[in-house]
Amino acid sequence: MQDNKKNKRFANSKIGDKKEKTSDDADAYDLIMKDKERLLDQKEPVRFIFSHSALREGWDNPNVFQICTLKQSGSDVRKRQEVGRGLRLCVNNNGERMDSNVLGGDVHNVNVLTIIANESYDSFAKRLQSEMAEVVADRPREVTADLFENKVIVDENGLNEQVIDHKLANKLTNSFIRNGYIDDDNTLTEKYYEDIKGGTLLVAEEFAPYKADIINILDTIYNPQTMAPEDARSNNIELKLNDSKLQMKEFKTLWSKINSKSAYVVDFDTKELIEKSIRAMNKDLRVSQIFFKVEHGEMKTIKSKEALQSGEAFTKITGGTSKVDSAINTNVKYDLIGKVVTETGLTRSAVGEILRRIEKVTFEQFHRNPEEFIIKASNLINEQKATVIIEHITYNKLEEAYSTDIFTGPTFKGRLGVNAMQAEKHLYDHIIYDSKNEKKFATELDKWEEVAVYVKLPGGFYINTPVGKYNPDWAIAFHEGKVKHIYFVAETKGDLSSMQLRKVEELKIHCAREHFKKISSGTVKYEVIDSYDTLLNDVMK
Repeated sequence: MQDNKKNKRFANSKIGDKKEKTSDDADAYDLIMKDKERLLDQKEPVRFIFSHSALREGWDNPNVFQICTLKQSGSDVRKRQEVGRGLRLCVNNNGERMDSNVLGGDVHNVNVLTIIANESYDSFAKRLQSEMAEVVADRPREVTADLFENKVIVDENGLNEQVIDHKLANKLTNSFIRNGYIDDDNTLTEKYYEDIKGGTLLVAEEFAPYKADIINILDTIYNPQTMAPEDARSNNIELKLNDSKLQMKEFKTLWSKINSKSAYVVDFDTKELIEKSIRAMNKDLRVSQIFFKVEHGEMKTIKSKEALQSGEAFTKITGGTSKVDSAINTNVKYDLIGKVVTETGLTRSAVGEILRRIEKVTFEQFHRNPEEFIIKASNLINEQKATVIIEHITYNKLEEAYSTDIFTGPTFKGRLGVNAMQAEKHLYDHIIYDSKNEKKFATELDKWEEVAVYVKLPGGFYINTPVGKYNPDWAIAFHEGKVKHIYFVAETKGDLSSMQLRKVEELKIHCAREHFKKISSGTVKYEVIDSYDTLLNDVMK
């Protein structure tokens, strides 16, 4: 189906005889298959809303994938192929892939594949998700004392180390159970992930100085929610932009002060970073062991076709798990240095020196799990980079700026009462929040008369930092004469008194302060806050 906005009509592309494989709408077919560049042009009035056979045919047009149906098929292999064909990144009218490097946090709002599946495909999707989780998630799934035992944790100042022995491991695990972070199955609860988002995670007093390292250990636990597809039917709210607020004098002035982009310059001692990275990798780099499972069984007497199809005709006799002592596929070649360079931004010579000088037992972990080695090694180097450059970074204002398209372009959806609520002074009619603390903060912003207008900044608005893109939470404009700092950008965290920022987070916040100070000549204040009271205290200073 195509919607020609210029002529205000709908045209159906039909398939005639069942033996036919092409559409009888020659114009639509040619536009998709032969004249793709014209379809990508924003001046082209035709847009394709629905293409029921795009996946089946495997059409090579990256923008015809928004909605699809999956055909009835008895082959799991074909079903996987159909899903895989739809999982592609769209391109803009210049033919540029719209990935995370271009869109930042908005990549998941723009690249959305909506699948309309019948019941059989619904069960297939759930099973496929479980299989993917089994293959991908080599992380531990249970939180027990064994997870913490013999781990080395360092306090927030980097001065004191603590080895977690058996007694301390049990004490730490029990404290998490008491706080409702671990359930009866030894898995992390929703409360844990909620408190992590809100920055309100509770730990026993004696472990408070080591909170950041304890969270790092818990980050190794596999979170099944990261593999879960979004149920479109559960999103009952779509945010609508309030154009009158977009045109408000207060918002226009706020936007003109914060929409400039910037570039950073940093000068740090590479030798110091190399030495810190070597020490950190030798101490903290622990790569998961890859295991394989072997099961033996026998077939009983086949009583029915149904029993055979369901697997009831087979009985497992023995089963065991063995570890892999070397990489599964030795034919796969990894550019180890190149991958780490991409993730850290260091030179090849600096990364090469780090990898050459780490202990042999540390480097040998690469052979048994290359992908995880690259990820964890890069994260450790980035953390050390943050500590080295935080005092040596400066920002320069660029001519380039964000447009209001970041508010009008993407579609934002949520569930009312779950992660969405109505809003009065927000740029949109509703607000999507990430935590209970954000919900409470937005409620206070709506109530107080000092606030003129505010917006929860979309993921497409970000600041470039040496450790990745950073997306602040809020931009707020106050009524003139009510407060000292009329224009404010905020990052909401939980309990500031107990919050221990990780090094990378600390660097991003430092970069945000320098960025807004430079682009606004000090007229925009940026701070990390935990409540509206803290915000008022900051804007009154």
